[in-house]
Amino acid sequence: MKKFLALMLALVMALSLVACGSKPAGGDSNTGDGNGDANTDGDKVYKVAMICDSSINDGGWGAACYNAMIKAAEAKGWETEVTDSISQDQYYDSIAAFCALGYDMIYAPGNQYTDAVLQAAEEYPDIAFALLNGAESTPAKAVNGNVSSLLPNAQQIGWIAGALAGLMTESGKLGFIGGMELDTTKGKIAGFEEAAKYVGEQEGKTVELLAVPYANSFSDAPKGKEFATELISQGADVFFGDASAVDSGAREAIDAANEKAGAIKIYDIGQPADILGQNPCIICSQVTDNAAMIEVCMDAVVAGNFGGNTVFGTLENGALSAGAINTELVSAEIVEKYNAYLEQMKAGTFMK
Repeated sequence: MKKFLALMLALVMALSLVACGSKPAGGDSNTGDGNGDANTDGDKVYKVAMICDSSINDGGWGAACYNAMIKAAEAKGWETEVTDSISQDQYYDSIAAFCALGYDMIYAPGNQYTDAVLQAAEEYPDIAFALLNGAESTPAKAVNGNVSSLLPNAQQIGWIAGALAGLMTESGKLGFIGGMELDTTKGKIAGFEEAAKYVGEQEGKTVELLAVPYANSFSDAPKGKEFATELISQGADVFFGDASAVDSGAREAIDAANEKAGAIKIYDIGQPADILGQNPCIICSQVTDNAAMIEVCMDAVVAGNFGGNTVFGTLENGALSAGAINTELVSAEIVEKYNAYLEQMKAGTFMK
């Protein structure tokens, strides 16, 4: 019955593509031009589809993950498709519809898709499923061995933001806004807090992370605005988050507070793409090169050995980094210190 429904949804999607000359909900099809690393098998052109519960135009997580897929597809000569802004009860049906349309790989950018991915992976054994931020234990749960987790190091992501927060805070109070209570988000929070406290201590400061609010959503921008306003009232002067469009709402509140004060004294650190300049309050971004991990998966699909493993992203292998710094707000002295901490992280000597 589920496969029948998926086939019906796939038929509707296919007809909509023909009628509109486009793709489902916000996607970008036919990006592969065959000029990549020859990820083709004779006349076969490989295809990857992404599902996303936030918008690919959110300026945050959704956009970064979508752009990573496009970058990887262009490098490897794959075609792409996407359906975004879906609700939780649409996860499985959206995945199954792409499976029914014959896509070679499904790219699900978030741990929240785990159950839907495992269900679809069991029902579609010949399709590869790449789960970004999937747990290390998830691939082993796939009975057909056709799931791989793509796992950026959450602690290091937190470190990259936390070290700068520890250098920049004047109040000693930091804000973090969460989307959902995922293990990866908790890992980022832990890394952010420990790095900020350590760096603050080196600077003679006492730094604390205020209680972390969760929006239980990645798309509720008004909730982010509400959370940030409350955290600012408690004294937070540097923010980081893991909540996509919710973070965008938080930045609106930060910018409004700075405008009211007549100076930029409350800062935000973006992720997972370099979004410097998107809002006046942004001083830097933690950048994750998800495209590199997606390319590893694409190569494995073509080679016929995809699945059953975790592809890691770290500072050491270049998948994680810090983006451009707003030098109008961050002094040369702090930039120098921050870069030194980043080098320590890469060398494995940070906080040791």
